[in-house]
Amino acid sequence: MAIVEIRDLVKRYHGHVALDNISLDINEGEIFGLLGPNGAGKSTMINTLCGLLTFDRGSIRIDGLDHRANILEVKKRIGLVPQEIALFNNLTAKDNVKFFAKLAGLRGKLLCERVDEALEFVGLQDKPKALPRGFSGGMKRRLNIACAIAHHPKILIMDEPTVGIDPQSRYHILESVKKLNELGSSIVYTSHYMEEVQSICNSIAIIDHGKLIAQGSTQTLRKLVVEEEKIVIEIVDVNFTSLQGIKRLAGVKEAEVDGGTLEIITRNAQAVLQDVLFVLSQNGVRVKGIKLVEPDLESVFLALTGRNLRDKED
Repeated sequence: MAIVEIRDLVKRYHGHVALDNISLDINEGEIFGLLGPNGAGKSTMINTLCGLLTFDRGSIRIDGLDHRANILEVKKRIGLVPQEIALFNNLTAKDNVKFFAKLAGLRGKLLCERVDEALEFVGLQDKPKALPRGFSGGMKRRLNIACAIAHHPKILIMDEPTVGIDPQSRYHILESVKKLNELGSSIVYTSHYMEEVQSICNSIAIIDHGKLIAQGSTQTLRKLVVEEEKIVIEIVDVNFTSLQGIKRLAGVKEAEVDGGTLEIITRNAQAVLQDVLFVLSQNGVRVKGIKLVEPDLESVFLALTGRNLRDKED
């Protein structure tokens, strides 16, 4: 079931089309990766979803609510972790979380409980009276997350939450993302670190020049651009007969041996592998290891957008 439904969304800035008839669904309970080169429209999309920007045409429904007609209720259902640190340096960590929780409508005992819970969740329960100005970059990022989750949003939008932080904090944040998802939050996640998106996201959308150019799982996106896959098999005692037999198999484009490594190029590695192993077994070739080499998400991204991340901002 879709918790976010976007239909024919258009946003213009002074004649420039930032979002160009985008339609997509974000399903309840998933971690949804939103990718695109700098300037592609990601920030515009996020700010529009959060109600920070209006849109010119189309429609958005959040948790069944029409975005324009119910914007105050929509905002209560969303938590935003912005790319730029959004904290008050003259307020304590606890007061920062309390401020944003109040904006989301929390009051009284529930407010205090949720603030303490959020600080504990991000590992800052021992820093309630500390000022953010003394925090490391990773600690500030974690406090930013605490400010976004205290009101238990149904949808959490995280815009580049691991930029410029140490590996330990990055690991903590990624684990927090997965835990929040397990606890029931649907998450929209943007990052320039493709390995992050590939490891945590169930579904991915790639936008460029304001247009949606692809959407699906990592595996689905691979199929849009991959014409060849490689099977790498570590072998012992290869012989001419087995190599020729593999070359004759349906679906095998190339097969070469280099030392103790057999490399096979095919359009469908999963379908071909069983036949390859049968030929090797019939010819007495021992197999020490098998690896299927597929392009990672970064390769898919570059193939679909045709370039590296641009320097221009959204």
